[in-house]
Amino acid sequence: MAKNAVRLNAEIFAAASAVGKKESNGPLGELFDLRDETDRFGQKTWEGAESEMQRMAFNTALAKAECHDADVGALFAGDLLNQCVGSAYGLLSFDIPYFGLYGACSTCAEGLLLASIMVSNAVFDICGAVTSSHYCSAERQYRTPLEYGAQRTPTAQWTVTGSGAFLVRDANRRTGMRASGAVIKRGMPGRAMEKGVNDAGNMGAAMAPAAQDTLVRFFQETGEAPENYDLIVTGDLGFEGGSILEDLMRAEGYPMGERYTDCGKLIYDRERQDVHGGGSGCGCSAVVLASYLLPRLERGELRRILFMSTGAMMSPDSIKQGQNIPAVAHLLEIERG
Repeated sequence: MAKNAVRLNAEIFAAASAVGKKESNGPLGELFDLRDETDRFGQKTWEGAESEMQRMAFNTALAKAECHDADVGALFAGDLLNQCVGSAYGLLSFDIPYFGLYGACSTCAEGLLLASIMVSNAVFDICGAVTSSHYCSAERQYRTPLEYGAQRTPTAQWTVTGSGAFLVRDANRRTGMRASGAVIKRGMPGRAMEKGVNDAGNMGAAMAPAAQDTLVRFFQETGEAPENYDLIVTGDLGFEGGSILEDLMRAEGYPMGERYTDCGKLIYDRERQDVHGGGSGCGCSAVVLASYLLPRLERGELRRILFMSTGAMMSPDSIKQGQNIPAVAHLLEIERG
């Protein structure tokens, strides 16, 4: 059987985030680099606002790293909109080769995994990974426009209005450069699968089996175990999917206990902000990683973590046709540099 765990040595040497009002008012609000109380970022449409978030987040990451367009070999970017137009329009002003990705909410880890493979194998010196989501644009595309006033089910998650941007380089080739606090040491690509869930209002249940599959394969191939990590963080399962994952992992002999959490639980105050099942969307895991997890690694509060973004690979048409929802989960092992 093919081994899927990938050995890497990619340093995340700059990261930035941009978020909207609800995220600014959440528990992590003061940690984000850029915040807009209107959710519009100076644009006339929600889709335009999402593109602008990507532009601003990536530009901020470049400024932090003191890099220019010419320094970056490739950009890996994606979002939830049809044909990933949020990324295509948002990153137009950067003179960098562009790879468009669609991994749904798994796009953050997918982009970082591909970027890390490239720099770890000396294909490029530096790569960027960018992703975003916007509550209003996602609701209009996948469910109903906000003006419709549809009722949200208890298991429904709130799509994060946010964008995260990252720059990675080979950790062995940073002579003369300030070391950051995070190095991606291994990755586990996810497998697309579906387990009979077709409820677009319960994406956590659809994604949890994919998260279990990726985690179990990683532990089996590497000989690692949950207790070897300070934190195991999924991206977008929220409260419902996170609880299911804990049960599934316990049944496989890998209880995670208090070391497990989910970005969709961290970004909002569930009761005060009325988010039902928690946060989701491409921007959810991206902004939490950029503004909360990476700084904790740099400060030495965390030494070794597993970070995994999960994605529900549905489309507006597949939902209307009542098809089951495929999901995928990509995993990164990140250590303090």
